[in-house]
Amino acid sequence: MSNVVIVGTQWGDEGKGKIVDLFTEKFDVIARAQGGHNAGHTVMIDGLQYILHLIPSGILHREKSCVVGNGVIIDPFALLEELRMLKDFDLRGRLHISNRCHLIMPYHTAVESAEEARLADKKIGTTSRGIGPCYEDKIGRRGIRLADLEIPEIFREKVAANVQFKNQVLAGVYGAETLDAEEIYDSYMAVADEILSYVTDTAEYLNAAISEGKSVLIEGAQGTLLDVDHGTYPFVTSSNATSGGGCTGTGVGPGKIDGVVGISKAYTTRVGGGPFPTELDDRIGRYVQEKGAEFGASTGRPRRCGWFDANVVRYSCMVNAVDTLVITKLDVLDGVEELKICTGYSYRGEQLQFFPTGIETLEAVEPIFESHPGWESDTSGVRDYDELPENARKYLNRLSESVNTDVSVISVGPDRQETVVVENSPYLARLLPA
Repeated sequence: MSNVVIVGTQWGDEGKGKIVDLFTEKFDVIARAQGGHNAGHTVMIDGLQYILHLIPSGILHREKSCVVGNGVIIDPFALLEELRMLKDFDLRGRLHISNRCHLIMPYHTAVESAEEARLADKKIGTTSRGIGPCYEDKIGRRGIRLADLEIPEIFREKVAANVQFKNQVLAGVYGAETLDAEEIYDSYMAVADEILSYVTDTAEYLNAAISEGKSVLIEGAQGTLLDVDHGTYPFVTSSNATSGGGCTGTGVGPGKIDGVVGISKAYTTRVGGGPFPTELDDRIGRYVQEKGAEFGASTGRPRRCGWFDANVVRYSCMVNAVDTLVITKLDVLDGVEELKICTGYSYRGEQLQFFPTGIETLEAVEPIFESHPGWESDTSGVRDYDELPENARKYLNRLSESVNTDVSVISVGPDRQETVVVENSPYLARLLPA
């Protein structure tokens, strides 16, 4: 038995969906821990693309069970759309959704859109899908959970109370249109039965599975630098996208976690606003964006691209206690003549010893770069580590050294098969069940 958490070590979009799908065959249960339908995990299987926003990537393996944990917030209509997309995958008995999941309501999306409009050029760059306001209500103890749908009269009371308050905010603060509580109640109750058919106490389910000797793979959304505590605040998401969030978001205690796998691109990307020291606003940046198809799976927004930032990944490996790294999208760098790795930051003439907390500092740092020769050959067809170009292997070795963490898997394309496993990695052998 082995229970493992997978986390992103950059600003999200690291390719976690493919790696969760790849590792799923080794585990019995796959659980999603946090975030909402702002996440987009893309999986390619035999040339077919599946984009999952709420349901764990492991659902594409027909014999596996999947859990949407209590830390996930749910837009029921987005969930239904995803369920219908997966209708051929026989979800009954395999998909379990926590009764503690909070619901995203129409007033959440209305408030978020109004706030982003108010901030104008200082906006966070959210997906405007109600994620932040839903978590805000959760922490403020005003939230509505899936379990509330089971008692219609209680659900109606909570909706009415919240809409009354949110309408005062929408009209008084933002001058925006108000909402009708009964319309919201009716629309949610119309889909309640279908959604509730998947709902259970998933903390009980997961811990019972572990007690039976089953292995659990916990899938995080977003990335460590978007974590509400450890990310580049306030340009962050509203949940804990770190390995600790894997525990609180599922109800699996930390003592039952055997290891953490971090996912990182061979370069760096981020979406929306916020500091990005290694950003490339030039020909190479545009080349990487186009070749890497760097556009959001959830929003379609272009991702900003830059060189690999070892400061970011090293910090992430520390706060997550990452045992081993997966490097994705190495193939995107094929043909780039000179590669750079940011190994440190200079601030006001001095090299920083720690990753800066304040975004004002991070915006002002000067990245310290190392240059490395690229490679001309196409790596997408490589399946054996020793067959990678020599300069690619040197680059990967340097990435590993610069973040003080083992690299055990390299992705060289979006499909399951386009993967290189470092056979002598002791960490991967220990973490993956036999």
